[in-house]
Amino acid sequence: MPVVRLLRRAPLLTFFVLASGASAVALAVIGWPSLDGSGSQSGAAALVMFPVIVIAVGIAGLGMTAVTDGMPGLRRLRLRMTHWRLGRWWLILLIPPLSMLLVLTAMQMFVSPNYAPHLLWFGIAAGILAGVFEEIGWTGFAFPRLSVRFGALVGALLLGLLWALWHFPVVDSLGAASPHGSAWPLFFASFAAVLIATRVLIAWLYSNTGSVLGAQLLHATSTGSLVVLSPSAVSPGQEALWYLVYAVLLWTVVALVVTRFGATLTGRWREHALLATAPPHALLDPGVVSR
Repeated sequence: MPVVRLLRRAPLLTFFVLASGASAVALAVIGWPSLDGSGSQSGAAALVMFPVIVIAVGIAGLGMTAVTDGMPGLRRLRLRMTHWRLGRWWLILLIPPLSMLLVLTAMQMFVSPNYAPHLLWFGIAAGILAGVFEEIGWTGFAFPRLSVRFGALVGALLLGLLWALWHFPVVDSLGAASPHGSAWPLFFASFAAVLIATRVLIAWLYSNTGSVLGAQLLHATSTGSLVVLSPSAVSPGQEALWYLVYAVLLWTVVALVVTRFGATLTGRWREHALLATAPPHALLDPGVVSR
């Protein structure tokens, strides 16, 4: 079919067009952020549109996997999504919540009591939804192809930047201090820095395990912790500040990872990047996916 052949020629571009298209629709529905604090965005619309664009990324990943690799590709994706033996790499899942607790506790003690973590257990469900669906697209489809073309670190940085921009329509509706008004530019920059660093950590985990499930769990842990632990008493400026401090801490971790593992994140990045096109039995080889 001509359409299928066209999509196969530029699978990554097609995937990102589909993902960003859903984001653009969300922006049209929600509206642009207001810097004067008037709250031009609709919080109710954002609450509805966020799960819509999250699910759209998963559908785009599944669809493009089917278009490019057919049923064998979908079977390989299913195996990567059910590979749960992470070995010692499961410890990476603790980085987001422990880092947030460290930042918020320190800021509560030395800056303002407003930074006391707030326990909003709804965040667990939000984290699971975002992690499960988004990583089908970001890690299940896009990252292996980006890492083949650019290498693991550069591929992760590019994907992290696109991931941050994809969030643009809903950023002003995230966090306890929404809308952020004049603090929105700093909040968005800090939020983007957090996401790009988190994407490198997700790529690090995936590159050493070949597990999309691991990526889904780390994404869920990150998003869920942000919702569960975000302090409820902060002002927009205070919220932007603690996101910035958290971003600095995450980038410190990323710097340590790159120093230790190099730009390949594992030394064998190509082996894992090619899992997207490897035969299914390769995923069961302990020498490939278990470290």
